[in-house]
Amino acid sequence: MVSPDLSRSHLQPPPLTMTKQPTRAKPTSSLPFLGGAFVALLMVYALWSFVSTNPGFSFNEQKKANADPVNLRHDPPDPTFYDDPRLSYSIDRPLRNWDDKRREWMKHHPSFSAGARAGGGERIVVVTGSQATPCKNPIGDHLLLRFFKNKVDYCRIHGYDVFYNNVLLHPEMHSYWAKIPAVRAAMVAHPEAEWIWWVDSDAAFTDMDFKLPLERYKNHNLVVHGWKNMIYKEKSWVSINAGVFLIRNCQWSLEFMEVWASMGPQSPNYDKWGKIQKATFQDKLFPESDDQSGLVYLLLKEKEKWGDKIYVEGEYYFEGYWLEIVGTLDNITEKYEGIEKEVPGLRRRHAEKVSEGYAEMMEPYLKEAGYGRWSWRRPFITHFTGCQPCSGKHNKLYSGKSCWDGMQKALNFADNQVLRSFGYVHPDLLDSSSVSPLPFDFQA
Repeated sequence: MVSPDLSRSHLQPPPLTMTKQPTRAKPTSSLPFLGGAFVALLMVYALWSFVSTNPGFSFNEQKKANADPVNLRHDPPDPTFYDDPRLSYSIDRPLRNWDDKRREWMKHHPSFSAGARAGGGERIVVVTGSQATPCKNPIGDHLLLRFFKNKVDYCRIHGYDVFYNNVLLHPEMHSYWAKIPAVRAAMVAHPEAEWIWWVDSDAAFTDMDFKLPLERYKNHNLVVHGWKNMIYKEKSWVSINAGVFLIRNCQWSLEFMEVWASMGPQSPNYDKWGKIQKATFQDKLFPESDDQSGLVYLLLKEKEKWGDKIYVEGEYYFEGYWLEIVGTLDNITEKYEGIEKEVPGLRRRHAEKVSEGYAEMMEPYLKEAGYGRWSWRRPFITHFTGCQPCSGKHNKLYSGKSCWDGMQKALNFADNQVLRSFGYVHPDLLDSSSVSPLPFDFQA
């Protein structure tokens, strides 16, 4: 939802600490000796079939070709948790035995089981949203529309569901707290989903190919971007960013969100929590209790209870600070174009529905790119914290023009990855309205 005027990004996040990736010779090096684009294409496909990708960042296994389709019309009359009059979608009404309830619902709806549409561990619902009223910034609604289009594009390409909410599901939980009731309601509305993925309205997917390394999180229930040393050593409220998080649809998550939400404005202890957070985090400049400080507090003070199930991701741009990203996009574009010039298979025109296969084909050529800051891999998510596209009250550390240009550039950078399947491209990342037809064998 829309953040308050006091931006949580008044401090620039520190550089990401990268885990060094194993290096390997570029597979393209032998292509000049093969003689002929056709043979090169065959070699690329062979490489695609046999290459072993880095397990930390591998794409999920290819879906079974003959997987049973999801039956969207089948809802048997057998009673489920939905028939219980005590069921509530509200964050202030506890829901117990949720794992059993979900399991029972899935038995009645077997087409949603592993192997169906999105595949077992990939059943994801992306949740995002904004306020119900028009933006005060004259171009704010346009920007929010473009950010939403970006999320819809990503979800369509990968087969994820998306829910955009623009009302307060709890009237007292406003601003940044409004995301928690929305995520809670999405869990109940989507028992088939293994994960609910909250993405702030001002965050954009800037790598349409990259997929979450879900295998890495198999023993965790909450994934958030951050830096452990800042949590436990520096005790900083900006040690994580709560604007993007992945949370498992399970009983643990429901109970965690109840505790997390208890620090919110609907709580009689809201003022008390503001004072506690301010005293705990010396770098926090405003006295109100906020969701991000609340999450850091639980990691810091109740680590034994919650910490083992929370994954603090810092090895790739699970969400990245826009100011350190937008200046690198032109260079990244050149790097990817350089690879495509050498690999005919990556230039081949194809239907959007099979885009994941071409993303896997690209992956071996990105082994030396690294991840996060100083990498020439496309940043996964670029987060425009502090730009306030709806209110226009951007952080004073940078100008409104830098925010506007940055958003245009990132959104068009992402849009180019989408438009190429439709035969077009933005020649200028700062010109959102102009496109050019993509020629056949475009990078040759």
